[in-house]
Amino acid sequence: MFKEINPKEIDTNLIKAIADEWMLISAGDENGYNMMTASWGFAGEMWGADSVVAMIRPQRYTMEFVNKSDYFTLSFYGDNKEIHKVCGSKSGRDVDKTELTGLNPVFSDNTVYFNEARLVLVCKKQYVQRLEEECFIDKEPLKWYAEKDYHYMIIGKIEKVLVKE
Repeated sequence: MFKEINPKEIDTNLIKAIADEWMLISAGDENGYNMMTASWGFAGEMWGADSVVAMIRPQRYTMEFVNKSDYFTLSFYGDNKEIHKVCGSKSGRDVDKTELTGLNPVFSDNTVYFNEARLVLVCKKQYVQRLEEECFIDKEPLKWYAEKDYHYMIIGKIEKVLVKE
């Protein structure tokens, strides 16, 4: 069972969770969805609302679902890296990641998340923009883009926070 809390009551260090625990970015509905592992992103205050920024490369299948959806989720699974071995290395175009991971989807709040999560952020998409090479003041991060496949930055307003009871 999940319990809803206020975003300001999250007791997880989100910088540490995103970087070390990783997360799934998910979007879609009963008619189709996908999820991917991510270890880049952040949370804070934007436009007067508790918000997140998710980063997705353009070739990722999940980006197609984010583009079609008004909502997406970020979900965290503790030390369970088995989920991320699948969701970070396989494409939902080629395999059924839900079957391979054993995750149980929950379709709610205009999006999808998974019952196995310990923490879920349900987010309403507010802004999407692809990073542009000419906007990098510090050129050092360009080392991450040998293929020039610059991430899309998705800003989402946190609409709901769910924690496992």
